[in-house]
Amino acid sequence: MNAIKCARIVALLAATFLLTSAFAATKADLEKAMSYDGLQKITIKDIDLVFARPGATLAGYNQVKLEPVDVAFRKDWNPKVPGSSFKISAADRESIRTGVAKIVYEEFVKELQNKSSYKLADEAGPDVLRVKVKIVNLYVNAPDTPSAGISRQYTVSAGEMTLFAELYDSETGEVLARVVDRREARGSGRLTISDSATNTGEARSIASVWARVLRNGLDKAHGIGKK
Repeated sequence: MNAIKCARIVALLAATFLLTSAFAATKADLEKAMSYDGLQKITIKDIDLVFARPGATLAGYNQVKLEPVDVAFRKDWNPKVPGSSFKISAADRESIRTGVAKIVYEEFVKELQNKSSYKLADEAGPDVLRVKVKIVNLYVNAPDTPSAGISRQYTVSAGEMTLFAELYDSETGEVLARVVDRREARGSGRLTISDSATNTGEARSIASVWARVLRNGLDKAHGIGKK
């Protein structure tokens, strides 16, 4: 996908979920950007937006080339170290960003390797589906950093993040589908302690949902699970 178009979609995603008063107009712009090269909107249960190339199928793909995951924070995320007035360090921000990228990648690998027969590929090939995942608008309500010491933080939810994924034919580079889905961490309805364990658990839970969507799409195309 053209890098300029990709950047446009990411920018629209940020605006869509930040500027709620202008949601309708911004969402319309987002849908236009996602379909610029002929993709058409389809419906997948519990997923916000999916656009697919008419006539395209995943039936011919038995391997997946999963690209490294990119992560970007929400523009207004600028947390402080618990118990102080200092902002968290650049090193802590980078640790959170790379940590989430690793978690999302691992959950996709786990779903494809342990719960299906699809192989992970390192190179392009006629039966290789290339998957590029970006996490945007990452917002961690209570980041647990080394500099936080023994301070305890209480939140109703760990935070939120949005998936932007593209599926390509690995040989031709043709985009087969684009997916956007925003997820919030599960809320208990009451204040609970937030730490690295709860933040990691919630990130894995969200990523596993997205990974299942990909695996289910491949299974459906291959007729797996049909009686």
